[in-house]
Amino acid sequence: MAKVTRDDVARLAGTSTAVVSYVINNGPRPVAPATRERVLAAIKELGYRPDRVAQAMASRRTDLIGMIVPDARQPFFAEMAHAVEQAAAERGKMVLVGNSDYRDEREVHYLRAFLGMRVSGLILVSQGMSERAASEIEAWDARVVLLHERPEALDDVAVVTDDIGGAQLATRHLLEHGHPYVACLGGVPNTPAVGDPVADHEEGWRRAMLEAGLSIEGRLFQAPYNRYDAYQIALKILSGPDRPPAIFCSTDDQAFGVLRAARELRIDVPGELAVAGFDDVKEAALTDPPLTTISSDRPAMARAAVDLVLDDSLRVAGSKRERVKQFPSALIVRRSCGCA
Repeated sequence: MAKVTRDDVARLAGTSTAVVSYVINNGPRPVAPATRERVLAAIKELGYRPDRVAQAMASRRTDLIGMIVPDARQPFFAEMAHAVEQAAAERGKMVLVGNSDYRDEREVHYLRAFLGMRVSGLILVSQGMSERAASEIEAWDARVVLLHERPEALDDVAVVTDDIGGAQLATRHLLEHGHPYVACLGGVPNTPAVGDPVADHEEGWRRAMLEAGLSIEGRLFQAPYNRYDAYQIALKILSGPDRPPAIFCSTDDQAFGVLRAARELRIDVPGELAVAGFDDVKEAALTDPPLTTISSDRPAMARAAVDLVLDDSLRVAGSKRERVKQFPSALIVRRSCGCA
C-alpha cells in the first residue's frame, strides 16, 4: 500500500497542503473551523500519520522537551518529572528525562544530547550549575526554564516555590510546641549558597530560630538529601548526649531516614522527638507517624514550566513577561510534630 502523503489529505479535503500543515501543527496561522473539520476527516479516512522526523528537520524543532533532574530515584524529583510529563502531554509534547546524579559532567552530557536532538526546550533542575553547563546553554541559544531552583550561574526564566518562607513555617510550628530549640538537617558541605532550595531551607530555619531569640550554634547538621545517608547521620545525632528535641529536615527523604533511626533507637516520635520535613511527597502521609511537612503545588509548577518553555515571547530581547514565577508554600500538619 502506497504511503499516504500530505498532498493526498489536501486533495481529499479540497484545500492546500499549507492548510493541512496548519491543522496538524495547530498553527502558525488560524484555520476556519469548517476547513479544519474537513482536514481532520480526511486525515482519519486516509489514515494519515505525520512524519515527525521530517517535520523536525524542517522546523529545526521536535515535539520533545528535555528535562534534567539530579536523581529521579528521589521521590520529589520523580513526582516532579511525572507532573511535567503530564503537563507536556496536555500540550502535545513528550518529555525526555536525564539524571545528572549531582555531577557537572553528567549535566553537560544531557544538555548536549537533548539540544542535539533539537528539543523544543529544556526544563532544568540543576544543583548548582557549573559555568561549563551555563556556557553550553548560551552557545546553543537554548530555550531553558529553571524548575525548583535558580542556579547563580544562569539568569533565566524560573519556576520556584517559597523555600525560605516554607522552612520558616515548619520551624516556627515546631517551636510553638514548646521545644527549647529546633535542629536542622541541611545539605552537603558544597551546597551553593545562592539559588539552591536546601540552602534556602537552612536560611528559613535560621531566620525562625533567630527571630525566636534562639542560638543556631552547633544545631545545623550537614547531610545528603536521600534517606539512606540521612539515616546514618541521624543515628549519630540521636545517639549523642545532646539529642535535639526537634528536627527540621530540608527534604522529606531526609526525614524518612530520621524516623527510621529514631525507631531503631526506640525514641518515641513525637513524644521524645518532633520531626518535620519539606516537599510533601506522597509517601509522607504513610510514614509512622505521618510526617508534618511543607507542600508546594507541583502540578501547577509543572504546567507553568511547560507553558514557559514553549512560550516564544520569552526569546524576544527585552521581553516583559514575568521571568521568575514563585509559588507559595503551605504547612501540612500531621502527627510527627506532636499535633493530634
